[in-house]
Amino acid sequence: MTFNINDLPAVPGASRRVLPERKAGGVSLSTYSGPQVHSNPSAPSASSAQSAQFPDSAVRLSEVVSALSYALDITEGQPQGHAIRTCLIGMRLAEVVRLTDQERSALFYALLLKDLGCSSNAARLCSLFSADDLTLKRAHKLTDWTSGLASAGYALSHVAPHRNPLARAWQVLQLGTREKGSGREMTATRCERGADIARMLGLEPATQHAIRALDEHWDGSGMPLGLKGNDISLLGRIAGLAQTVEVFAHAFGPEEAYEVARRRRARWFDPELVMALQSFRDDSRFWSTLGSVDAIDQVGDLEPADRVILADEERLDGVAEAFARVVDAKSPYTARHSEGVANIAVGIARAMGLSKDDQTTLRRAGLLHDIGKLGVSNLILDKPGKLSPMEMDEMRKHTRYTAEILQRVTPFRAFAGIAAAHHERLDGRGYHVGLEAGDLCQLSRILAVADICEALSAERPYRPAMPEEEVLDIMGEMVGTGICQVVYEGLLASMHGGVVGRRETGDGRRETGENEEREQGTGNGERGVPRKETAA
Repeated sequence: MTFNINDLPAVPGASRRVLPERKAGGVSLSTYSGPQVHSNPSAPSASSAQSAQFPDSAVRLSEVVSALSYALDITEGQPQGHAIRTCLIGMRLAEVVRLTDQERSALFYALLLKDLGCSSNAARLCSLFSADDLTLKRAHKLTDWTSGLASAGYALSHVAPHRNPLARAWQVLQLGTREKGSGREMTATRCERGADIARMLGLEPATQHAIRALDEHWDGSGMPLGLKGNDISLLGRIAGLAQTVEVFAHAFGPEEAYEVARRRRARWFDPELVMALQSFRDDSRFWSTLGSVDAIDQVGDLEPADRVILADEERLDGVAEAFARVVDAKSPYTARHSEGVANIAVGIARAMGLSKDDQTTLRRAGLLHDIGKLGVSNLILDKPGKLSPMEMDEMRKHTRYTAEILQRVTPFRAFAGIAAAHHERLDGRGYHVGLEAGDLCQLSRILAVADICEALSAERPYRPAMPEEEVLDIMGEMVGTGICQVVYEGLLASMHGGVVGRRETGDGRRETGENEEREQGTGNGERGVPRKETAA
């Protein structure tokens, strides 16, 4: 039996996409196993073709963004690997409907990066529902929000979980009256921001359009524009279906995912794509691959070999800048925090006479040091009062998340420890490892100082921004116990255009003198810095 989408039965209201015939005919349902199967048995796989074309040292953009997609998963409240599994499903659909290599390349990046704008609505969502944004987002993906009954059930189940029933009912009423239209507004912000960041990464307009169209529905009931049918980009339609199938397959199994796709056929989803989905319903090998821990290793073979994008140093800088935008969008109080930390860190490094390579490392580490905050609830990030011990424990997890995420990215692995150490202290009282002076390298010390300086200088939900004099006064009292004296001097010099005098050993490291060692081990203790400065 062969499957050809052009032979599918007509569906009322559906406009058929006429696809070119393959030289080898249709796709065999009994033998088809995914995108690694070629019509020419002697043709090389994508991976082997790529290895012949590019040197071993080359880093593919797909490798970088597939690893960083784990950060997008956690801010959507999804299990790790959600975007990668969505990519596997979407690219399998692309193979069945025979997209061109150009279309497949654009779709590939849209699937991996579909949630680039997801952090932009976290604070608003948390505020509207007085609830954890991660829980809200996770539940939302399992809800048919075009159904009034399902939407009401979602609101009643998740709004203000710690309040009494009367207060919760009143808040649901407020959502239904005063906040009507807020969902469309938040979706628009999310989609536009995601598309803009994709543009920053230099990705094709087709990728950007697919990200914009992720929440549009076949019958026009979607958001943000209410596009209908073929007015929705084909890649966006594939991405929307693949995302929903992944969520339900991972939560309840493939059979439930297929049932949801069937129920939403011709409402949410293009009927022909739902039919195409049926072509690999019984492919147990494919569905078992989705549940494997090494699914990330499967992604490289999905990118068309002749359209592989390499990530040179300039593009890696762009990736760091793009994901810094994602991080800082999560809270209104950190709008440019990551960029500010990166700039301060580089300024200190220049004042201390560090190499260009060290400055590049610090800039990237500064841009990505808080990427783990994508996994922390906005109930904690934006709380105006003192954090409870439990909330502080949750806050402190963000540095561990940062380390775990950056360790996945081969070209960023070298500075993962530096980025994650920005809340460590010389006296060992920092987190998340509790490193002491002897464990903290020079770049880690610089990043910690830059983070404190930027945080104190910016407005926070629990206090206004501080003037420079007060910032330096507070930081001065942290010298020796919390932060390094030499780095603090570098901060002062960078602010006034000076250069820190230093002695170096033969290998380029700064020689630590007896007085500096004594100062790192002693001190007057840390002044009463506001309660989140060493936590946020």
